Amino acid sequence: MRKTYLYYTLILSFMAVCLNAAPRLTVVAVVDGLTADNLATLRPYWMQGGFRTLSEEAFQTTVAYPHLVYGGNETTATLMTGVTPDRHGFSMDAYFARRDRRTHAMLEDKSVHGIGTGLQISAKNLLAQTLTDRMRLMYPEAKIYAIGQQPETSVLLAGHAANACCWIDAETQQWVATAAYTEGLPSAAYEQNKDGKIATLAAHTWTPRMDIPTYMAPTAQEKKKGFSYNVADVLLHAPQANTLVIELALTIQKAERLGMDATPDVLMLQLNTLSPAAQSDRIASAEHEDMYLCLNQDLGFLMEQLDKRIGRTNYQILVVGRPVKGTDPQTLSDIHMPVQDFNADRAAALTGTYLMALYGHERWIDGAYGQSIYLNRTLIEQKRLNLETIQRQVANFLMDFEGIQIAMPNYEAMRYPMLGASLCKRHTGDVVFMLQPGWRLMENENKSIDKVVDDNPLSPLLLWSGTIRPMPQNQLDATNVADLIF
Repeated sequence: MRKTYLYYTLILSFMAVCLNAAPRLTVVAVVDGLTADNLATLRPYWMQGGFRTLSEEAFQTTVAYPHLVYGGNETTATLMTGVTPDRHGFSMDAYFARRDRRTHAMLEDKSVHGIGTGLQISAKNLLAQTLTDRMRLMYPEAKIYAIGQQPETSVLLAGHAANACCWIDAETQQWVATAAYTEGLPSAAYEQNKDGKIATLAAHTWTPRMDIPTYMAPTAQEKKKGFSYNVADVLLHAPQANTLVIELALTIQKAERLGMDATPDVLMLQLNTLSPAAQSDRIASAEHEDMYLCLNQDLGFLMEQLDKRIGRTNYQILVVGRPVKGTDPQTLSDIHMPVQDFNADRAAALTGTYLMALYGHERWIDGAYGQSIYLNRTLIEQKRLNLETIQRQVANFLMDFEGIQIAMPNYEAMRYPMLGASLCKRHTGDVVFMLQPGWRLMENENKSIDKVVDDNPLSPLLLWSGTIRPMPQNQLDATNVADLIF
């Protein structure tokens, strides 16, 4: 009896240690376009590799977003901060500034310089703590690196307190960075630049890794001729970009000894599943399938190397998808749900004409961006007009526009939870609106702002841990994802 008691005491003690001990290394991979449906469809192909291991051993669920999803980095910011855009400030990838009546990149920061790039960006305009910021506060000596393919996503993954953040510049075929972080360009990235690592892979040709009939969704054109790309021409939408990110991550892990001491470290990765011809997040071609197959191999290599270097019980990996293109308009049209375009600039111009008829020939509108109309407040004050009255008139005028579901003065937006959660106070216009289902926002005649027209896009999430971990039982809200790693 005493031996049995001691046995169970030891087991419970071991489980308590496992449940409370932070893994030495956390890898977070945000994957553009990754969907649960695509993973399920391709499961027969996972004979081995990262997705095979994750499908068998990882906790799996889907993530829902409590705010409007445009297919930009508003989702990345929510996943990383655990709060919605009204609190983290990242409603869209750009914002309208009254000072010059132009749009600016959300992460624009003229106080920092780029390293190997003319981009001047930082996480300064991100108003909430990120997953990496929390890690830095808990473990001041933690080593935190973010590696990606796009500058904005990479910086959001890095947060405010990473050691370094770098991404691929497809034009120069170099790793580039922002000086907003203490280490600038990681030495491992510098060495790869010197060796021409990206250029070497970019010189390859990307062709199918299997016979075309073996793929599940080849197009008619692919059935005739397959597909072939010069990687340099499509670098950020070729599987080689994922390979580059993962290989640099492993090089940094080895050089900086991540996960090899008692202080938890973090690797933040941006990966991609969207091929050059992809029109939606849903797989509809062999080349799109091939992106998944290659990523499966790369993730498998990452986990295999970490197993050897630091041991399976000493790391965890969180993989989460990011909606980018949603369902393509043609597919929706085929099921009699056509997608229509709403041009906010055109709506603003018509609204300006309407106000001229009411108040005189002046410039009453500063501009429009996203789901906001910006009034010329300076003029309204000079004319001693009532701002709220004009806001209400404009909202009522917009309600007659085809495609608008609801329009209101900005101070009323909080009555609508989804819309209120999507708006950042300091960037929101004077009148805001929501579009009807099946409509998407256009920045101009040719460029869409709103790439995801699905009403409630879901992201797949897979969390693999080498230790025993308590896991939630149901679908997750995007605001709870960051908590999973602590």
